[in-house]
Parts: sequence; C-alpha cells; structure tokens
Amino acid sequence: MPQRTIQSGELTLAANEAVTPFDDIAAVHNLYQERIFRFLLFSVRDRDAALSLTQDTFVNAWRTRSNFRGDCSIATWLMYIAANLLRSHTRTETFRFWKRAAATAVTAEDLSGQLAHPERSAESRLIAHEQVQQIWQSVERLSATQRTIFLLRFIEEIELSEIAQVMNMPLPTVKSHLYRALGHVRAGHQSRSRKRERK
Repeated sequence: MPQRTIQSGELTLAANEAVTPFDDIAAVHNLYQERIFRFLLFSVRDRDAALSLTQDTFVNAWRTRSNFRGDCSIATWLMYIAANLLRSHTRTETFRFWKRAAATAVTAEDLSGQLAHPERSAESRLIAHEQVQQIWQSVERLSATQRTIFLLRFIEEIELSEIAQVMNMPLPTVKSHLYRALGHVRAGHQSRSRKRERK
C-alpha cells in the first residue's frame, strides 16, 4: 500500500499547549495508519476514499489532541475519529453513489487475495476467495451501524467496551447490533450454502 507519511515538521506544536501522545504525529501515524486504513477500506471499499479518510483521521487527531484525556487507548480514540469521519462520508456519499465510477472500488477478489496465504494451494485460495465473497455480500446488506460494529469487532478485533467508546453507544446497544449483524451474516451464508447444495 503506498503511504504518504506525515512528517514531524508538517504540523507544529504551540508553546502553550500540553504535551500529548499526539505531539509526535509521525510516530502515531506510523503505528496506527495501517489499522485505520484497513478499517476504512473495508468500510467504504474505495481505496482513494479510504486513504483520504485515513489522512483526515490523523489530521483531526492532531488538531484535537488537547481533547485526548487518556481515558481510552490511542487506537480507540483514533477509531472514534475514523468512525465519525466515516459517518460523515457515508452521509454525503449516499447522494453521489450512483454518479461515481466503480473503477476504484475494491472487490471481494482483491480482499480475499490479501487474506490468502501465499503458501496455500490454489484450491485453498479459491475456497478462501469464495468464503470472503459470501461473507462480504452479507456484510454489505447490514445497516451502516451494524457494518461498522461488525468490522471493528472481527476485522480490527477491538473489544466490545472499546467499540462502545468508538461508536459513542452504551455497551448493551453495541452487543445488540453485533448480535443482529451476526444473525444476518449467518443467515446469508446458510442460504447460499443451501442453494449450492441443491445444484
């Protein structure tokens, strides 16, 4: 993945501001950029948009660094910012969706290629590709909130309590959304499996 690293000199710290972990934005960017990008890429399935949102996440983290109180981890706070940017992006993108070209969209094939281990057989890679396609088709049908919670839990492997902070929701609500999302994904996977068995 081509990266544009934010250089330390690009953003300067005012003399009267308190020191935060985000003062060395280049180090924070290097540590968390891949994780934030992966979450956003799986969410928007558009590489350019994901790169842009990733950069916006770190710029916003820098701008609002004085708000970071240390109540949560740096990763959780960055995911909170990324989730908010994602919500704003999907609101505006809804109106422009059909006008955009699908040329930059990431396909399930692209994603399964990243998941497949190079030492696996061609058959194993094909099976992994089909499974990723089936699951992604089910995930695409989830509501935006359920999809975001699903991706945070199973792609980013974030704990439910951290997801609650990221989504600014009570923990039981996060659990409810995740339970419903899992039900939809399982039902979609089972119905496709039954259709294949009938053939």
